[in-house]
Amino acid sequence: LITGFDIITFWVSRMMMMGLYFMKTVPFKDVYVHALVRDAKGQKMSKSKGNVMDPLDLIDKYGADALRFTLTAMAAPGRDIKLAEDRLEGYRNFATKLWNAARYCEMNECVPRADFDPASAVYPPNKWILTELVNTTEALNKALADYRFHDAANAIYQFIWKTFCDWYLEFSKPMLLNDGKYAGEVRDTTGYVLEQILLLLNPFMPFITEELFESLGGKEGERLLTSAWPRFEESLKDTDAATQMDWLQRFIGEIRSVRADMNVPAGAKLTLFVKDTTHEMNNWLQYYDEIIAKMARIERIEVLLKDAEIPAGAIQTVVDEATLILPIADIIDLDKERARLQKEIEKLEGEIQKAESKLANEKFVSNAPAEIIEEQKSRKDAAEAARTKLSQALEQLKAA
Repeated sequence: LITGFDIITFWVSRMMMMGLYFMKTVPFKDVYVHALVRDAKGQKMSKSKGNVMDPLDLIDKYGADALRFTLTAMAAPGRDIKLAEDRLEGYRNFATKLWNAARYCEMNECVPRADFDPASAVYPPNKWILTELVNTTEALNKALADYRFHDAANAIYQFIWKTFCDWYLEFSKPMLLNDGKYAGEVRDTTGYVLEQILLLLNPFMPFITEELFESLGGKEGERLLTSAWPRFEESLKDTDAATQMDWLQRFIGEIRSVRADMNVPAGAKLTLFVKDTTHEMNNWLQYYDEIIAKMARIERIEVLLKDAEIPAGAIQTVVDEATLILPIADIIDLDKERARLQKEIEKLEGEIQKAESKLANEKFVSNAPAEIIEEQKSRKDAAEAARTKLSQALEQLKAA
């Protein structure tokens, strides 16, 4: 039985008692009690208030898939759903992200092949994405079995947007562009994983997944709706590949973070000096040099000896044991950038003081709605985190 908590006493408990008394049986083995869908301010929808959100209007504007996924992602136990259109817009963008990823796969001939055996993959990025696919499927199975639909939605969302689109497809580009040694395996793996994604996402977003499945070569009359749920062998997981890709993501992410903090132009290609590396890291730097160069906008990578001098006007950061050194003095105006960061920090400090003043005001705290107080706390926390990050960047520039 699926029902809202507001009628447990009036309807659910009465059906249970009547079933036990007259039928001598338990009418429902499981009762899923869901939250109430309220408006963006947390108020119950009412025609008299004029705050009713018609699902048909939302479907016309954002699509049925976006509405389904929004409600699923927000269905956390113990709290009502505050339905706002910006959440719907965000999950419509998620559907667009998947659509564009499928088009990229199709353009690069990354389509599902019936004879592909995922266990035959040898290229580490391929072994890693298959490992993540198994992990995500396990997380989905557990969440669905426990009726934690928001956890299931979050698991598939993170895998598709972050893992598959933002990382794996970017890892695949240098190999496909240069028709490298493992280009064929990358195409087969990409097509295979995309097909599994469509199967896993189908209960949440049935329309776009069926459309993409058909366009990617699904057999006539075959539907995801009636297909078998994906099952994988535990042996498909590869911890070594996962370790390498974790390092590669953190390595690229740290360079991107430094570039963003220092306001380095997106089109500027930097030289990367790396110091205090291990033998294993040197091998990874050489093996993944094309991926690092493309994704972090690096012109060349040079490993320095331990006693080598740090180039003047360089920013340093650390990933594991290694020190990453990025000369930026010739790319940006250091004095101008220091002034910009100082101004941003001062602005954030003003926002923090303003929030602290409100939260310290007993009258405000006692009279303001809970969501307004929570909003002020969130603003303060976000401003403090941004101030810390910019202060660290400013210290780096002062040292440079």
